[in-house]
Amino acid sequence: MASSQPCEAFGIDIGGSGIKAAPVNTLTGELLEKRHRIPTPKPGTPDAITEVIYQLVRSFGWNGPVGCTFPGPIVEGMVKWITHLDDSWAGMDFVQEMSNRIGAPVTVINDADAAGIAEIIHGAGVGRSGTVCFNAFGTGIGSAVFVNGSLVPNTEFGHLYLAGHHSDVETYAAARILDLEDLQWSTWVERVRQYLEHLETLISPSLFILGGGISKDFDIWGPLLEIETEVAVAEMRNNAGIVGAAMVSCTTMNPL
Repeated sequence: MASSQPCEAFGIDIGGSGIKAAPVNTLTGELLEKRHRIPTPKPGTPDAITEVIYQLVRSFGWNGPVGCTFPGPIVEGMVKWITHLDDSWAGMDFVQEMSNRIGAPVTVINDADAAGIAEIIHGAGVGRSGTVCFNAFGTGIGSAVFVNGSLVPNTEFGHLYLAGHHSDVETYAAARILDLEDLQWSTWVERVRQYLEHLETLISPSLFILGGGISKDFDIWGPLLEIETEVAVAEMRNNAGIVGAAMVSCTTMNPL
Protein backbone atom coordinates (compact mmCIF):
# COMPACT_ATOMS: atom_id res chain seq x y z
CA MET A 1 0.00 0.00 0.00
CA ALA A 2 2.90 2.35 -0.60
CA SER A 3 1.56 5.86 -0.53
CA SER A 4 2.33 9.01 -2.45
CA GLN A 5 0.94 11.13 0.37
CA PRO A 6 3.75 12.85 2.30
CA CYS A 7 1.88 12.52 5.60
CA GLU A 8 1.88 8.71 5.48
CA ALA A 9 4.78 6.69 6.86
CA PHE A 10 5.40 3.24 8.32
CA GLY A 11 6.36 2.67 11.94
CA ILE A 12 7.69 -0.39 13.74
CA ASP A 13 8.08 -0.59 17.52
CA ILE A 14 10.51 -3.25 18.76
CA GLY A 15 9.76 -4.18 22.36
CA GLY A 16 10.99 -6.78 24.78
CA SER A 17 7.77 -8.80 24.51
CA GLY A 18 6.30 -7.80 21.14
CA ILE A 19 7.09 -6.10 17.83
CA LYS A 20 4.26 -3.89 16.54
CA ALA A 21 3.79 -2.13 13.22
CA ALA A 22 1.32 -0.02 11.26
CA PRO A 23 1.20 2.75 8.65
CA VAL A 24 0.66 6.15 10.26
CA ASN A 25 -0.74 9.54 9.34
CA THR A 26 2.15 11.55 10.74
CA LEU A 27 0.20 14.83 10.64
CA THR A 28 -2.46 13.52 13.03
CA GLY A 29 -0.70 10.63 14.79
CA GLU A 30 -3.46 8.21 13.79
CA LEU A 31 -2.82 4.64 12.66
CA LEU A 32 -4.10 4.17 9.12
CA GLU A 33 -4.71 0.46 9.62
CA LYS A 34 -5.03 -1.85 12.60
CA ARG A 35 -1.59 -2.56 13.95
CA HIS A 36 -0.03 -6.00 13.61
CA ARG A 37 1.90 -7.54 16.49
CA ILE A 38 4.31 -10.48 16.52
CA PRO A 39 5.88 -11.75 19.77
CA THR A 40 9.53 -10.82 20.12
CA PRO A 41 11.65 -13.89 19.31
CA LYS A 42 13.59 -15.55 22.12
CA PRO A 43 16.48 -15.12 21.87
CA GLY A 44 16.10 -11.77 20.17
CA THR A 45 19.05 -12.10 17.81
CA PRO A 46 19.57 -9.71 14.89
CA ASP A 47 18.60 -12.40 12.37
CA ALA A 48 15.41 -13.27 14.25
CA ILE A 49 14.31 -9.66 14.80
CA THR A 50 15.15 -8.71 11.21
CA GLU A 51 12.98 -11.55 9.91
CA VAL A 52 10.01 -10.41 12.01
CA ILE A 53 10.36 -6.85 10.74
CA TYR A 54 10.51 -8.13 7.16
CA GLN A 55 7.31 -10.11 7.76
CA LEU A 56 5.53 -7.07 9.21
CA VAL A 57 6.51 -4.83 6.31
CA ARG A 58 5.38 -7.46 3.81
CA SER A 59 2.08 -8.03 5.64
CA PHE A 60 1.04 -4.44 4.91
CA GLY A 61 2.39 -4.45 1.36
CA TRP A 62 4.52 -1.45 2.23
CA ASN A 63 7.44 -0.58 -0.06
CA GLY A 64 8.48 2.88 1.14
CA PRO A 65 10.72 4.18 3.93
CA VAL A 66 10.38 2.51 7.33
CA GLY A 67 10.95 3.91 10.82
CA CYS A 68 11.97 1.53 13.63
CA THR A 69 12.36 1.93 17.35
CA PHE A 70 15.01 0.02 19.26
CA PRO A 71 15.17 -0.76 23.01
CA GLY A 72 18.57 0.77 23.58
CA PRO A 73 20.67 3.84 22.77
CA ILE A 74 21.19 4.59 19.08
CA VAL A 75 23.98 6.82 17.77
CA GLU A 76 24.21 7.47 14.01
CA GLY A 77 22.26 4.31 13.29
CA MET A 78 24.48 2.14 15.48
CA VAL A 79 23.39 0.11 18.53
CA LYS A 80 25.60 1.21 21.43
CA TRP A 81 24.57 -1.44 23.96
CA ILE A 82 21.57 -3.63 24.68
CA THR A 83 19.78 -5.17 27.67
CA HIS A 84 16.42 -6.65 26.56
CA LEU A 85 17.48 -8.38 23.34
CA ASP A 86 20.43 -10.59 22.44
CA ASP A 87 23.88 -9.20 23.28
CA SER A 88 24.98 -9.69 19.65
CA TRP A 89 23.17 -6.44 18.76
CA ALA A 90 25.86 -4.34 20.46
CA GLY A 91 27.93 -2.42 17.94
CA MET A 92 25.71 -3.36 14.99
CA ASP A 93 24.81 -0.94 12.22
CA PHE A 94 21.04 -1.30 12.54
CA VAL A 95 20.26 0.97 9.60
CA GLN A 96 22.43 -0.92 7.13
CA GLU A 97 21.33 -4.35 8.38
CA MET A 98 17.62 -3.55 8.22
CA SER A 99 17.74 -1.57 4.97
CA ASN A 100 19.46 -4.48 3.23
CA ARG A 101 16.85 -6.95 4.48
CA ILE A 102 13.79 -4.83 3.69
CA GLY A 103 15.10 -3.31 0.48
CA ALA A 104 14.02 0.20 1.50
CA PRO A 105 15.45 3.11 3.54
CA VAL A 106 15.22 2.54 7.30
CA THR A 107 15.47 5.08 10.12
CA VAL A 108 16.09 3.93 13.70
CA ILE A 109 15.59 5.73 17.00
CA ASN A 110 15.56 4.75 20.66
CA ASP A 111 12.13 3.37 21.56
CA ALA A 112 11.33 5.79 24.39
CA ASP A 113 12.58 8.73 22.34
CA ALA A 114 10.16 7.75 19.55
CA ALA A 115 7.22 7.43 21.95
CA GLY A 116 8.14 10.73 23.55
CA ILE A 117 8.19 12.48 20.16
CA ALA A 118 4.69 11.19 19.47
CA GLU A 119 3.46 12.50 22.82
CA ILE A 120 5.13 15.90 22.41
CA ILE A 121 3.71 16.42 18.90
CA HIS A 122 0.33 14.70 19.17
CA GLY A 123 -0.33 13.76 22.80
CA ALA A 124 -0.01 14.87 26.40
CA GLY A 125 2.97 17.13 25.75
CA VAL A 126 1.41 19.34 23.08
CA GLY A 127 2.14 23.01 23.76
CA ARG A 128 4.30 22.34 26.82
CA SER A 129 7.52 24.30 27.27
CA GLY A 130 10.36 23.80 29.72
CA THR A 131 11.66 20.32 30.53
CA VAL A 132 9.24 17.45 29.88
CA CYS A 133 10.21 13.90 30.83
CA PHE A 134 8.44 10.94 29.22
CA ASN A 135 8.73 7.54 30.92
CA ALA A 136 7.53 4.23 29.47
CA PHE A 137 6.95 1.41 31.96
CA GLY A 138 7.00 -2.03 30.35
CA THR A 139 9.61 -4.79 30.13
CA GLY A 140 12.03 -2.11 31.28
CA ILE A 141 11.78 1.63 31.88
CA GLY A 142 12.41 3.90 28.91
CA SER A 143 12.88 7.64 29.19
CA ALA A 144 12.86 10.64 26.86
CA VAL A 145 13.64 14.22 27.80
CA PHE A 146 12.53 17.32 25.88
CA VAL A 147 13.65 20.88 26.53
CA ASN A 148 11.28 23.39 24.95
CA GLY A 149 10.21 20.70 22.51
CA SER A 150 13.73 19.56 21.51
CA LEU A 151 14.78 16.00 22.25
CA VAL A 152 17.79 15.13 24.40
CA PRO A 153 18.39 11.62 22.97
CA ASN A 154 19.29 8.32 24.64
CA THR A 155 18.80 9.30 28.29
CA GLU A 156 18.12 5.72 29.50
CA PHE A 157 17.09 6.81 33.01
CA GLY A 158 15.71 3.34 33.69
CA HIS A 159 19.30 2.27 34.31
CA LEU A 160 19.86 4.73 37.15
CA TYR A 161 20.79 3.31 40.54
CA LEU A 162 18.97 4.60 43.61
CA ALA A 163 20.35 4.63 47.13
CA GLY A 164 19.76 1.34 48.93
CA HIS A 165 19.45 -0.76 45.76
CA HIS A 166 22.10 -2.93 44.15
CA SER A 167 20.64 -2.97 40.65
CA ASP A 168 19.19 -0.40 38.27
CA VAL A 169 15.72 0.99 38.83
CA GLU A 170 14.00 -0.93 36.03
CA THR A 171 14.76 -4.22 37.79
CA TYR A 172 12.29 -3.32 40.54
CA ALA A 173 10.01 -0.61 39.11
CA ALA A 174 9.33 -1.73 35.52
CA ALA A 175 5.76 -2.81 34.79
CA ARG A 176 6.76 -6.47 34.40
CA ILE A 177 7.82 -6.52 38.06
CA LEU A 178 4.17 -6.23 39.09
CA ASP A 179 3.50 -9.79 37.92
CA LEU A 180 7.01 -11.12 38.48
CA GLU A 181 6.86 -10.29 42.19
CA ASP A 182 3.05 -10.38 42.51
CA LEU A 183 3.03 -6.83 43.88
CA GLN A 184 0.11 -4.77 45.11
CA TRP A 185 -0.48 -1.59 43.11
CA SER A 186 0.46 0.53 46.12
CA THR A 187 3.83 -1.23 46.50
CA TRP A 188 4.70 -0.77 42.83
CA VAL A 189 3.58 2.87 42.80
CA GLU A 190 5.83 3.60 45.79
CA ARG A 191 8.78 2.33 43.73
CA VAL A 192 7.74 4.50 40.81
CA ARG A 193 7.46 7.48 43.17
CA GLN A 194 11.04 6.98 44.40
CA TYR A 195 12.29 6.84 40.82
CA LEU A 196 10.41 9.96 39.71
CA GLU A 197 11.46 11.93 42.77
CA HIS A 198 15.07 11.10 41.94
CA LEU A 199 14.51 12.46 38.43
CA GLU A 200 13.02 15.61 39.98
CA THR A 201 16.34 16.25 41.72
CA LEU A 202 18.31 15.63 38.52
CA ILE A 203 16.40 17.54 35.83
CA SER A 204 13.61 19.54 37.57
CA PRO A 205 10.95 18.77 34.96
CA SER A 206 7.74 20.75 34.58
CA LEU A 207 5.85 17.63 33.49
CA PHE A 208 6.14 13.85 33.66
CA ILE A 209 4.31 11.93 30.93
CA LEU A 210 3.86 8.29 31.95
CA GLY A 211 3.33 5.72 29.21
CA GLY A 212 4.00 2.14 28.19
CA GLY A 213 1.53 -0.72 28.26
CA ILE A 214 0.62 -0.10 31.86
CA SER A 215 -0.73 3.35 31.00
CA LYS A 216 -4.05 1.68 30.16
CA ASP A 217 -4.46 1.06 33.91
CA PHE A 218 -3.58 4.62 34.91
CA ASP A 219 -7.05 5.15 36.40
CA ILE A 220 -6.12 2.49 38.97
CA TRP A 221 -2.58 3.44 39.92
CA GLY A 222 -2.36 7.09 38.90
CA PRO A 223 -4.33 8.40 41.91
CA LEU A 224 -1.88 6.56 44.22
CA LEU A 225 1.11 8.48 42.86
CA GLU A 226 1.88 11.63 44.83
CA ILE A 227 4.83 13.72 43.70
CA GLU A 228 5.49 17.43 43.36
CA THR A 229 5.79 17.54 39.57
CA GLU A 230 2.68 17.54 37.38
CA VAL A 231 1.91 14.09 35.96
CA ALA A 232 -0.04 13.21 32.81
CA VAL A 233 -0.82 9.82 31.32
CA ALA A 234 0.39 9.24 27.76
CA GLU A 235 -2.53 9.88 25.42
CA MET A 236 -1.28 7.60 22.64
CA ARG A 237 -0.83 4.71 25.04
CA ASN A 238 0.96 1.73 23.48
CA ASN A 239 0.84 3.11 19.92
CA ALA A 240 3.23 5.97 20.70
CA GLY A 241 6.35 4.09 19.60
CA ILE A 242 4.86 3.19 16.22
CA VAL A 243 3.76 6.77 15.64
CA GLY A 244 7.07 8.30 16.68
CA ALA A 245 9.07 5.89 14.53
CA ALA A 246 6.90 6.72 11.51
CA MET A 247 7.30 10.44 12.13
CA VAL A 248 11.08 10.20 12.24
CA SER A 249 11.15 8.20 9.00
CA CYS A 250 9.12 10.83 7.13
CA THR A 251 11.59 13.11 5.38
CA THR A 252 8.88 15.72 4.74
CA MET A 253 8.63 16.66 8.39
CA ASN A 254 10.95 17.28 11.32
CA PRO A 255 9.31 16.05 14.56
CA LEU A 256 12.13 17.50 16.67
